[in-house]
Amino acid sequence: MELIKIIIAILLPPLGVFLQVGIGKHFWLNILLTLLGYIPGIVHAIWVIAKNK
Repeated sequence: MELIKIIIAILLPPLGVFLQVGIGKHFWLNILLTLLGYIPGIVHAIWVIAKNK
């Protein structure tokens, strides 16, 4: 299941964060990072998924 979340995080970073932690500060931060640049959103999403295993 973690591999699927990481693949989703690469394609749609906010969705990957949402699936891991729900709507909270990490979700909104990830949306902001994704809007500012796609790569920072991906990095943050993968970090959140790896941290909350």
